[in-house]
Amino acid sequence: MSTKRLASTAVVTAGVLVLSACGNAGPGGAGGDEFTDGKVVLAVLNDQSGVYKDLSGPNSVKAVEMAIADFQEKYGDDAVVDTIEITSADHQNKPDVANTKAQELYDREGADIILDVPASSAALAVATQAETKKKLFINIGAATTELTNAQCNKYTFHWAYDTYQLANTTGTAVTEGGSTDWQIIYPDYAFGQDMDKSFTAAIEATGGSVGDHIATPFPNDNFSTFLTKAAAAEPDVIGTMQAGGDLINLVKQYNEGGYAADGIELAVGLMFITDIHSLGVEAFDGVNFAEAWYWDFDDENRAWADRFMEETGTRPSFAHAANYSAALQYLEAVQEEGTDDADAVVANFEGKEINDVFLKNGRIRAEDHRVVHDVYLAKVKSADEVTEEWDYEEILATIPAEEAFMPVEDTTCDFG
Repeated sequence: MSTKRLASTAVVTAGVLVLSACGNAGPGGAGGDEFTDGKVVLAVLNDQSGVYKDLSGPNSVKAVEMAIADFQEKYGDDAVVDTIEITSADHQNKPDVANTKAQELYDREGADIILDVPASSAALAVATQAETKKKLFINIGAATTELTNAQCNKYTFHWAYDTYQLANTTGTAVTEGGSTDWQIIYPDYAFGQDMDKSFTAAIEATGGSVGDHIATPFPNDNFSTFLTKAAAAEPDVIGTMQAGGDLINLVKQYNEGGYAADGIELAVGLMFITDIHSLGVEAFDGVNFAEAWYWDFDDENRAWADRFMEETGTRPSFAHAANYSAALQYLEAVQEEGTDDADAVVANFEGKEINDVFLKNGRIRAEDHRVVHDVYLAKVKSADEVTEEWDYEEILATIPAEEAFMPVEDTTCDFG
């Protein structure tokens, strides 16, 4: 029997990249009743062209390809399924598009699992489809805690980060550091609203206060008016809850406005290494932020990041590493259970402890499907501290998995 491998060609159908990995049947009898349509199909649904393209986008598809290749290299002809496909779609950061695309991926493309889905409103729409279709959804890119609270469901898992963890790290650290008087600028949709709520709670719990809560359109390219309004209150710090391209635009305008010279600090609620790369470390010099994973944290991370760079020409964000992890652990569960049956995979996941290139001290909570793992308080290096391209972050502290995320007793998830 031949070892399974990724096919050397790619087929593009209706704008959706479809890659197939094929070989001979393994012990599980691929093509039999254990597998839907005799194969496993992984779908990546994310922003392929907009403000979240760089932090996730097409390179998350590449990360999932890497996971498939590693799985097949590990198991070869002992893999329980002989065909693994990957398909992708662009949800344009719109919940209605995400809803439609999720239905198409599950029904037409035969997806067994959807991965990624940045933009919280889009992720909530996909979670609804996952519950309806009784198929897996592992959220990577969206931050809303609603996915593991009021809007949780049996088939949805929250893998990488969330607004509670971001606020618990950055909001707490900045306030404890003496910047207690905040203004918050947030995008006016599910993610931003949840960020505003989570940061306010963390700031107030640490003895700080928030003056105005300033909502902005999403997406947006002009933040000057909102920054002027926030600065007029003469706060210690302006907290920006934007992400991706929106964050880049806001930081540019913060720097152009000279607010740092006026003694007004900028706190970034969510930042990816791709944001720093886009503007340069000078734009973020000294900013503290929450980091879910860093490519140069240890030898294991760096080795994987070197492979990723060979494939893509860029260093991975934490979203890329998390998509790799989620895809690989899904395939491991399929291997262990001998089936792609969603209920079997859910049962395999619940309570599972995982250590891989992304998850350090990882555990999948059975109660709410929140994946907890070590996270980090990071600082953007100054230009004279950078020793190589992408050497942008200094890890200041590790927040243990059991402290970083919302305590399970505080969640409101009820799978029914």
